[in-house]
Amino acid sequence: MVLAGGEGKRLMPLTADRAKPAVPFGGSYRLIDFALSNLINSGMRRIVVLTQYKSHSLDRHISQTWRMSPLLGAYVASVPAQQRLGKRWFSGSADAILQSMNLLSDEMPDIVVVVGADHVYRMDFDQMIEAHVKSGRGVTVAAIRQPISLANQFGVIEVDDKDPTKIAAFREKPSDPKGLLESPNEVLASMGNYVFTAKALIEAIEHDGTLDTSSHDMGGDIVPYMVGRDDAGVYDFTFNEIPGSTDRDKSYWRDVGTIDSYYDAHMDLISVMPVFNLYNNEWPIFTQQINLPPAKFVHDGEGNQGRTTDSIVSLGTVVSGGIVERSVLSPNVRVHSRALVTDSVLLDGVTVGRDATVRHAILDKSVKVLDGAAVGVDRARDLDRGFTVTDSGITVVGKGVVVAP
Repeated sequence: MVLAGGEGKRLMPLTADRAKPAVPFGGSYRLIDFALSNLINSGMRRIVVLTQYKSHSLDRHISQTWRMSPLLGAYVASVPAQQRLGKRWFSGSADAILQSMNLLSDEMPDIVVVVGADHVYRMDFDQMIEAHVKSGRGVTVAAIRQPISLANQFGVIEVDDKDPTKIAAFREKPSDPKGLLESPNEVLASMGNYVFTAKALIEAIEHDGTLDTSSHDMGGDIVPYMVGRDDAGVYDFTFNEIPGSTDRDKSYWRDVGTIDSYYDAHMDLISVMPVFNLYNNEWPIFTQQINLPPAKFVHDGEGNQGRTTDSIVSLGTVVSGGIVERSVLSPNVRVHSRALVTDSVLLDGVTVGRDATVRHAILDKSVKVLDGAAVGVDRARDLDRGFTVTDSGITVVGKGVVVAP
């Protein structure tokens, strides 16, 4: 079960017209492709995606891209909020499962894998399932090691002193975290991925649904409930082995829930030895294969050379007499004569006109930067024009905006 119903408010304006899991990433992908690819590569073949807010582009992407052969009962199905328990939306991730309980009664599984839809990572869930079954517990929570100084940004798992696979406490963003016994400067942070014994999941979800005081959240309510029942274990992501991974990108996981983290995750892709390697063919990230011509870099009519360095450039892109440095260009981008694009992320169909400058920016689909215009150069000017500018200086221009000089 893939939880894909969140609003993604912290990613505005990229989520103004689409669900967070549908936000484009890495040139050709959408965020949900990483979760679905991990499940498929792990041998999962019956997958439901629970959607809610602004789900049209997400539903379309799933239906067009994630078509499985029905011969052996395989499917990836987008399931919108069905209001089976009354005329109300999902009030939390646990409530999303409660309102979709028919999916479990139809399949009658022994094991249920529940994952988020908006993280960038590679993970073999089969290894986690094996550890879960061996433990005999009702739930196993995937966790990644983080510096103890960042504990107040995560749900932190404290393990039993006698059994490092058993959760002793689950604390949301603690100010006084307890470091790991073997590594006092690190904590285990929840990745938002869970493996449940189906019976335990159903019991916990139905119990939570009766509580008026609950926020009906998987991490905030269900996991602490299972910990209180002495029935929760942890799976340390450090021990997950991915074919083709390197020491540099092993155990990579990024929650791209904010503009800064979304931008930083893109920058992780473009170094010579990438922090996250899209080119690992032994554990591929799947997405829709669009029918577009190859990217092209050409001189303009004045002899200016179109060139790109330390960047990812997608199909259909043409750089004509412009310069692109340390950037990610999605399909059908156009960069014209004497334009300069540096340290930026350009989504599908963006046009950068002659003599224009784009620096340290994210441009959503179909943005047009007119000849001589600039984005990311003058913070005050960007704010006056209604653009989003983060504290770190990243300028974000919303979908379809025309940027004038």
